[in-house]
Amino acid sequence: MKNYKLIAKTFSGLEDVLAKEVKKIGGQNVHRSNRAVFYEGDLEVIYKSNYHLRTALRILKEIEHFQFKDVDQFYLKCKSIKWKNYFDVEQNFVINSVVVNSRDFRNSMFASLKVKDAIADYFRENFGKRPNVDTENPDIIINVHIFQNNCTLSIDSTGESLHKRGYRVKQGEAPLNEVLAAGMIMLAGWYGNSDFMDPMCGSGTLPIEAAMIAQNMPPAKFRKEFAFQLWNDYDQLLWDKITEPVEKREFRHTIYASDISGSNLLNAQTNARRALVFNKIKFQKSDFNDLEINLKNATIITNPPYGERLREENLNGLYEMIGERFKHQYAGNSAWILTSSMESLKYVGLKPAIKIDLFNGALKCKFNKYELFSGKRGE
Repeated sequence: MKNYKLIAKTFSGLEDVLAKEVKKIGGQNVHRSNRAVFYEGDLEVIYKSNYHLRTALRILKEIEHFQFKDVDQFYLKCKSIKWKNYFDVEQNFVINSVVVNSRDFRNSMFASLKVKDAIADYFRENFGKRPNVDTENPDIIINVHIFQNNCTLSIDSTGESLHKRGYRVKQGEAPLNEVLAAGMIMLAGWYGNSDFMDPMCGSGTLPIEAAMIAQNMPPAKFRKEFAFQLWNDYDQLLWDKITEPVEKREFRHTIYASDISGSNLLNAQTNARRALVFNKIKFQKSDFNDLEINLKNATIITNPPYGERLREENLNGLYEMIGERFKHQYAGNSAWILTSSMESLKYVGLKPAIKIDLFNGALKCKFNKYELFSGKRGE
């Protein structure tokens, strides 16, 4: 099978985790970039990337990379591509563009327009008619990336972002992105080798992703559609082979999930049932201040409120309580906190062993690890 140049998009801070995942599924010549991993692979690797990569948002297949000296040359290079190799005139398409530091293209809309014109003119000249543009539900998604006078044209194999796993039916006010949640768990080095706890679980994204990781369940198991299924070279037999059910990895430990809100917990339980991991998670309605679970050598990961809906003194008090509970109730474990509230993070009162910069949406966050010792460190 032919090898292609591929790009897996991700969030800032998850590039190393994603690069390891890409190597594991057979990606070759892997190198990481900012919010992306570049690699090579055949159709099987493209399908596996969409089905198995937990920390990828979308997978792009490169069509062409070229330099241009002006807008006219850019248009001609785009028009010279054999677009019939990628889709036919009866299919509709959309173009998504990103423009960085370009003298010729002031905005992404202008770049998209030029590529659209080139594709339309190519089909009209060769087939007497042109395909339609559909921004709502396109068959084919073309990705344009322009940096200065360099252009990379790619075709999107994914469609809807891979964080949309297909199991989330209920969510609270600020649900954690599934790709970010999986990345946090993998950054923490947890793969089902000990107990796991999220004491502020919200709609359950962290414990559900943990249960899927622990049992080696594919993250896209519940997704119904991918963009590559509308490609000219789509191989149904290959896809059937990749998505054949495999025996789950046995998980001998326990995942604990609790929340002070009954409605949050109900949402988490509903989502866990949909993800077929309900029986792997012990749910409990509780304020973290009252939660008493006996853990040893476990991993605790939590995403507490950042302050959008809590007054500052309440938020500082919440983080102080978290630190106290970690120190007095959960010594002998390691704990991780994701937050954008840098001021409140100081009130945890524990020295972080590791600090990682991550983004939760547009919010710049710290993902801090705390080794929870009994007494003073070094005693």
